[in-house]
Amino acid sequence: MSIVATTYNERRKRPTHNSYNRRSSSRKQGPTSQWFTHLWLLIIGILWVYPFLWVAGSAFKSNTGFFDEGLSFIPKEFHWENFVNAWNEASFGQYFFNTIVITVLTVVAVVGLASMAGYALARTAFPGKRLLLGLFAILYFIPGGYGVVPTFDLLQRLNLIDTIWAVVILQIAGGVPFNTILFMGYFLTMDHEVEEAARVDGAGFHQLFWNVMFPLARPIAATVALLTFMSSWNNFQTPLIFTLGDESQRTLAVGLYAFIGENSTQWTYLCAGSVITLAPIILIYILLQRYFVDAVSGAVK
Repeated sequence: MSIVATTYNERRKRPTHNSYNRRSSSRKQGPTSQWFTHLWLLIIGILWVYPFLWVAGSAFKSNTGFFDEGLSFIPKEFHWENFVNAWNEASFGQYFFNTIVITVLTVVAVVGLASMAGYALARTAFPGKRLLLGLFAILYFIPGGYGVVPTFDLLQRLNLIDTIWAVVILQIAGGVPFNTILFMGYFLTMDHEVEEAARVDGAGFHQLFWNVMFPLARPIAATVALLTFMSSWNNFQTPLIFTLGDESQRTLAVGLYAFIGENSTQWTYLCAGSVITLAPIILIYILLQRYFVDAVSGAVK
């Protein structure tokens, strides 16, 4: 079965001569057009990157330097103790652990459930299939705030309020529908020859999915994992509402507000905490960016 998957991947990545010529000819631009495009992308890139550089630089500044140095993102003096103080003062160790547990459970569950559901929707016909797809689509037209009260009441009856399990369940429920559609679209682009060859080798339905189809779907699986990781790691509203009564169950996104007081704000600690919060996302993106680019380029093709 691994030979089938490898052969299919090689065929899928190999562009035809005609399609390559069409793409290359459509992308030809004059020198002026290229210069303008590069300049415009550079301006947009600076506008996007500068706020992150300023936050990262401000994390090393002193309290007076934060205001005196203005918009400069290069501090005159580096105060590394800001990270230590931010970590200790806001109980970041506990928040970091909670966030890791919630995010890992959410990513594993969403990728597993959405991939299986997407494959079933792409390859099988059953009564109510179109209705189910319609419900998935409708869910994203309903504002999330409408479901807060009934969801809170339900979780309260289940004694899950002020626990990380409430956050995990809600994030899984929110992530599965959209990512199911992503997986379904990816599986629809695959040839049926791969499945037929695997069935000839004696593979059952579950073997066919886990040993052949899921490995072939690594680009979209990595993309879903990355998007789910970012969404879960940065989620603020759900942990705030459903862990409000127990500070030990909060996440990093909620924990940052510990630096914002009624009369004053510890800006340098807030920036240091933000850098700590963003670091895992940047690391995960660096590790998964190859698969993310493959999935995007495959969708464009």
